Amino acid sequence: MSPVDAGSLFPGKQFISTVLEALETKTAMSGGLARRYLQRAGMAGVIIGVFYALDYAIVAAFRQVPAGTETLAPIGRAVGALAFGWALVFIYYSKSELLTSNMMIVSIGAYHRRTSWSKALRVLGLCYLGNFLGGLVIASLTAMSTLTQGPVLVEMEAAVAHKLAYVSDGWAGWGDLFARAVLCNLLINLAMLLVYNGLIKDDLTKSLTMITAVFVFAFSGLEHSVANTVLFTMVGLREGIDLGLAAGNVGIALLGNFVGGGVLIGLAYAYMNDDRQYLTGGDGA
Repeated sequence: MSPVDAGSLFPGKQFISTVLEALETKTAMSGGLARRYLQRAGMAGVIIGVFYALDYAIVAAFRQVPAGTETLAPIGRAVGALAFGWALVFIYYSKSELLTSNMMIVSIGAYHRRTSWSKALRVLGLCYLGNFLGGLVIASLTAMSTLTQGPVLVEMEAAVAHKLAYVSDGWAGWGDLFARAVLCNLLINLAMLLVYNGLIKDDLTKSLTMITAVFVFAFSGLEHSVANTVLFTMVGLREGIDLGLAAGNVGIALLGNFVGGGVLIGLAYAYMNDDRQYLTGGDGA
């Protein structure tokens, strides 16, 4: 039997190659160009803040429209989630830095020994700080305005109460939050896998892929650590918030997001597309 072509056995090699190239840029910037890297991460936080506020504004607007004995709130949730999906498109095409997708990238880099875990953690730490600072800018601006008052604020406060309840509910709530965070970043990085693998050539399909992934997580109520951080900051500056519960939520969401994006996508796809043992005659076991 003739040997099988390595390209058919490991079809994700272009994806891995693209990710490793991206990692080199991120590692370099988080080192000697840390302030500029923070600015890129800050822009991602700004984009998340603007589109998340839009999401809640849409939900609030639909809830105000009566439809017989019910409201149009469920439709509003769907439309809001769809609008929020554009945030990832804006982040991708503006070359901004989002923590959750970087979890996948640094994990693949660590697997291939193109970076150390200490450097990977530096990238993730700076990225999260930048995402937070960008969200803080939007939170500060909305706190000085009427953009998040009235029905919009009611929707945001309800969402915050729901998210903080995961932490105050004990182990059951923690497990629920963790599972939702795993699934959230699994979806986000599955979309980025499709964008990076070279099979999708046109920008429209790439955009629809990212929008769909975010729509599913937003409409399903999955947990995104950066989005939660921005939401907590926006509500906290205006109304105050329990910092302990908020920190607990973000901490669990960070862990779940890393498992979903860094382990189930990053490390798993790095291993599945590792042809080194095959090329040297090993069985890959």
